[in-house]
Amino acid sequence: MEALHEWNLTPKQAVALQADLAKRLESTDRIDPVEHIAGVDIGFEEEGAITRAAVVVLKWELAAVPSLTVVEQAVHREPTRMPYIPGLLSFREVPAALGAFAKLSVKPELVMVDGQGIAHPRRLGVAAHLGLWLDLPTIGIAKSRLYGKHPEVGEARGDWVPLTAGGDVIGAVLRSRAKVKPVVVSPGHRLSLDTSLTWVMRCLGRTKLPEPTHLADRLASRRGTQGQQRLYKG
Repeated sequence: MEALHEWNLTPKQAVALQADLAKRLESTDRIDPVEHIAGVDIGFEEEGAITRAAVVVLKWELAAVPSLTVVEQAVHREPTRMPYIPGLLSFREVPAALGAFAKLSVKPELVMVDGQGIAHPRRLGVAAHLGLWLDLPTIGIAKSRLYGKHPEVGEARGDWVPLTAGGDVIGAVLRSRAKVKPVVVSPGHRLSLDTSLTWVMRCLGRTKLPEPTHLADRLASRRGTQGQQRLYKG
């Protein structure tokens, strides 16, 4: 993996770099046929001193109903490189995520991240930043809105409304489960919003999060995925 930039940056340097990196994002679809999907979740230990990244890779089998089956998982821990600064979370989280991906033997064609894609003040949330490093299609699926505004979303599963900022559509607020708080879906890299929504809906199981990020969250919180070989049929 070719290094995209150095990590030893001041907050001011990181903000300037975000503006440059955001220009490199691709907002149209450039995605290979999907056989494997990775889910990514980032957490912290020791009062934030250690960053913990969990990645779960699932095999996508459209012919089998469809279904998702866990084929590999990895957890990586390393010292946290940047303090918590709103708007700069990717500089705090992505290094550990890259460490987890380096442990995988299976390369996914699509990556779903618990966090923001371009639904970010400088259009570079963790999913977008990670997508540039990996040069893979990425989607951000966040539990809450960081930036932008939107009208009310319907109560039915699959209802969604655009999330906008400065006249641009930067994501969608999606009711992923009926009458449950919606999630924020935004493209990261190499995907359009329509395709991002399509894949999130395809991967929804019994929870509000798509199965890849739901299982990454379970792994990150040490609940694991053991004993759950066939995880979803829909």
